[in-house]
Amino acid sequence: MGFNFEYKTICNSTTQMKTLIKDVHIINENQVIRGDILIEGERIAKIAPNITAENGYTVIEGKGHYLLPGVIDDQVHFREPGLTHKANIASESAAAVAGGVTTFFEQPNTVPQTTTIDLLEEKFEIASKTSFANFSFFLGGTNDNLEELKRLDRKACVGIKLFLGSSTGNMLVDNEQTIERIFSNVDMVIATHCEDEQTIRHNMERYSQQFGSQIPIQVHPLIRSHEACYLSSSKAVSLAQKTGARLHVFHLSTAQETHLFRNDIPLKDKKITAEVCVHHLWFSDADYDQKGSLIKWNPAVKTANDRESLWEALLDDRLDVIATDHAPHTLEEKQNQEYHKIPSGGPLVQHSLVAILEQHHKGRISIQKIVEKMCHNPAILFEVKDRGFIREGYYADLVLVDLNSPWKVTTENILYKCGWSPFTDSVFKSKIRTTFVNGKMVYNDGIIIGEAAGKRVTFNR
Repeated sequence: MGFNFEYKTICNSTTQMKTLIKDVHIINENQVIRGDILIEGERIAKIAPNITAENGYTVIEGKGHYLLPGVIDDQVHFREPGLTHKANIASESAAAVAGGVTTFFEQPNTVPQTTTIDLLEEKFEIASKTSFANFSFFLGGTNDNLEELKRLDRKACVGIKLFLGSSTGNMLVDNEQTIERIFSNVDMVIATHCEDEQTIRHNMERYSQQFGSQIPIQVHPLIRSHEACYLSSSKAVSLAQKTGARLHVFHLSTAQETHLFRNDIPLKDKKITAEVCVHHLWFSDADYDQKGSLIKWNPAVKTANDRESLWEALLDDRLDVIATDHAPHTLEEKQNQEYHKIPSGGPLVQHSLVAILEQHHKGRISIQKIVEKMCHNPAILFEVKDRGFIREGYYADLVLVDLNSPWKVTTENILYKCGWSPFTDSVFKSKIRTTFVNGKMVYNDGIIIGEAAGKRVTFNR
């Protein structure tokens, strides 16, 4: 089972709290500045080289640590309602803040599927009572709910999600006329899971004939193939160009797909954007031999060459966002089953930031670029109001990181309800020390603190 997180109330007073963080390296908007930050209530009140503590301040000595904006993860599956044996909003948002993720955007393939405005609002109600992190939810598109999508206020939630390839939850949208009508009539971000269903079914039939019911996990990237990904992604991009839709393509996994996207204009001016996930930047098909079904994702982890091309496209700004596609399943579901019964997905929100920081230690990516891709860009792309940056007047969603405090991922320190991680036994050099959400300390040195502090995200639309 997952780690039993501890609750502690840090302040029962109605007086507005003031917290002073001293002597930190502030990473923000491509700069590293050493200084102090004063939090008053929910927001950042002052950023300066030196701020004098006054009576009533809670003072945190930064000790030369690094202060980052809270990570905004634009793609998670927290499984509530209906699949809470795997996870729930409380457990996974606790894991998120332990990993420096202060805002999440959750997907619609729950039970029931989030395909109506009423069901969307029910999720918001659950999160308002239980989430440690800030939140919004995607409304799911189907083959027959266009009128519901058109009724949605563009400020009501983060966007629309379309599964253009089948995955967990069976929300496949495969009617091409319907897809074009959605692209033509929805005036907000349309996020897509792109894999071509016919290609996948053809590949599945081929390998079923070859292996019967004993398909090896190593075949997964051949079934969920390069061709399946590119065919679907390229169609989505072409349709967005035709209709003028605001398209965001989730979890790219192939080298070929990276060439569909551009880097010659600022992100705020792009109408077609793309995301890459931590697992596609970390693992390759060589890891199936050791990790097996624990790294079975849709789209599949593919070759080392694909991984290198994804890194290249991320660093040259063809890919705009790093996210997780956090999608927990129980170990019983992930192991000791035939290939076609094993669900795709794995838990990642607690370890996404430290995993990417490990690549910083290896010289692959600067810490400023990490903040750009994990904090700033999701805020710009989805027009998030007053989050994603360290600025006076913005919400104090902040993460204090020690870049030189090695630790090992173990069953005892995993907070996911499912109790496992594809990073188990990995040693990370960086450690999340403290996380603030809306000015409240919600995580400190391995302990979840206080009550749920997350708020419904609002948008500049």
